[in-house]
Amino acid sequence: MTLVSNAERSGHASVEDATGLHRAIDWKGAFWIASGVPALVLISIGGMGATAGKLAFLVWALSVLMGFVQAYSYAEIAGLFANKSGGAAVYGAAAWLRYSKLTAPLSVWCNWYAWSPVLSLGCAVAAGYILNAVAPLPVFTPESPEVIAWLKMAAHAAAIDGKSAEEAAKVAIAALTEAGTPALRAFKLVSFSFFGLANIEIGATFFIGAVLMLVAFAIQHRGILGTARVQMWIGLLVVVPMLIVGVVPFLNGSVHAANFSPLLPPAGSWSNGGWTQFFGALFIAGWSTYAFETAVCYTREFKNPGSDTKKSIISAGLLCVVLYALVAATFQGYLGLDGMTAPDIVDGTGVAAAMGNMVGSGSPIITHLLEMMMILALILAIMMAMAGSSRTLYQGGVDGWLPKFLAHTNAHGAPTRAMWTDLVFNLGLLTFAASDATAYYLILSISNVGYMLFIFLNLQATWIHRIDSPDIPRPYRAPNWLVAFNALLGFFNLLLMGAGAKVWGNPNALWYGLAFALVIIPVFLYRHYVQDKGRFPDHMLVDLDLKGQDLGARRAGLLPYLTLAAGAAVVLFGHFYFQLPG
Repeated sequence: MTLVSNAERSGHASVEDATGLHRAIDWKGAFWIASGVPALVLISIGGMGATAGKLAFLVWALSVLMGFVQAYSYAEIAGLFANKSGGAAVYGAAAWLRYSKLTAPLSVWCNWYAWSPVLSLGCAVAAGYILNAVAPLPVFTPESPEVIAWLKMAAHAAAIDGKSAEEAAKVAIAALTEAGTPALRAFKLVSFSFFGLANIEIGATFFIGAVLMLVAFAIQHRGILGTARVQMWIGLLVVVPMLIVGVVPFLNGSVHAANFSPLLPPAGSWSNGGWTQFFGALFIAGWSTYAFETAVCYTREFKNPGSDTKKSIISAGLLCVVLYALVAATFQGYLGLDGMTAPDIVDGTGVAAAMGNMVGSGSPIITHLLEMMMILALILAIMMAMAGSSRTLYQGGVDGWLPKFLAHTNAHGAPTRAMWTDLVFNLGLLTFAASDATAYYLILSISNVGYMLFIFLNLQATWIHRIDSPDIPRPYRAPNWLVAFNALLGFFNLLLMGAGAKVWGNPNALWYGLAFALVIIPVFLYRHYVQDKGRFPDHMLVDLDLKGQDLGARRAGLLPYLTLAAGAAVVLFGHFYFQLPG
């Protein structure tokens, strides 16, 4: 093993300070960047109600508690790497590198393609809110004068011939809504079917979403300090209203206990199908509730990484535990199952109106303020996702796992090429996310397959680092029992993935996600063996006191390989044993 002196490690850091990311924030800056995570509950709260039924509030609470417990393992491994950015995936990948050159880039890639779609999904929902504000759809009821007049017109007699009064009113409402839809909403540049998976429409939602992405890019172009400052002010405008929404309905009597029972999945019993629905709900919830681990993406940009790392992730985790539990409970307690599964709650565009009814008795002023809060919340999530995912790409480029062109920063220390990569990739995804709910949840489930793979690899990386690098100073050391418990949670997450991916959008979502994960293998092989001639950068493992091509001793022996084999078995068992209700 080649040892590196503290002076060498410091020298390496100082070089990067001048040419790469800048040490400009403390734990509070990372906390405010991660404050966009609670807003993710508003993206999928309706879909969760449709999948989990009256178990939805329990799913959110259990999932965020699991994410909080897992954060302690991330805090330990992040503390090992004062000179890296990119988050837990990068820190965990360093543990797997000794045992497989392919597993390390897989971890980084899976983390990125799990995080990156937040941009497109968030922009799609935010664009829907903006369209509702500037070009609202007309609203008609069977009693509306326009509907009554339409039904009396002789020209429409054939359209309603033989139909009941209720059916005829629906026909009239559909016709009047189509005729009264503003031109902006009806605009479509192109529309087509994408291999039968989704109907793609490039219209107003796409273009508004694209503008929001460019705004997020422009703000982050100024570097991490500027991003953190903007996030703090937006975060305050989002977190405070979410706390109000999470507390006030309990005080004004809007929460009804009957909406929480019986504790059964939509299948009606805890049968195989019922457990599949429950596991599918936990699977997709983790995409949101685990996401505050993004707080450790900025270790390389902390002024004092030794202490800031743990503070940032634990504080962000506590915020998420409170907001996820409260907001999920108030929504379900107020809306009930029927309200949670309404189309405008499932697609996200009616969430603000529901919150306005919960805390402001439907006051138009309060509802409009909450609509603005929703747009800001989604922008907060978009900026958070771009900040974290771009740094994952950047560090992958620096460490020799991802394409070399990603290892670039501008004068402000922003990884601009990685940000452009995020932007272009998500403009493509936005064509799906802005089209229909089926495509939206298909993207969500595929990206979450990558997230669960990353979670599993990194929860195992904690004990691998302990075995292989026992003498490296750890600013924070998690309790032994918690490291072991989190390793088991890694397997449980794989079970959720195997059983639950099929619940969302497509029965083959698991295989699509796994196939997309493997895309990185030829990319890595080209980078490592063609561009870098089979050598990793000398600085890659400097934080582990290793230099050059010395990856260190494999003290864990066969354990990592047995762990991977056991993980694959759990996924296959979950997929084939658990099936949706007939």
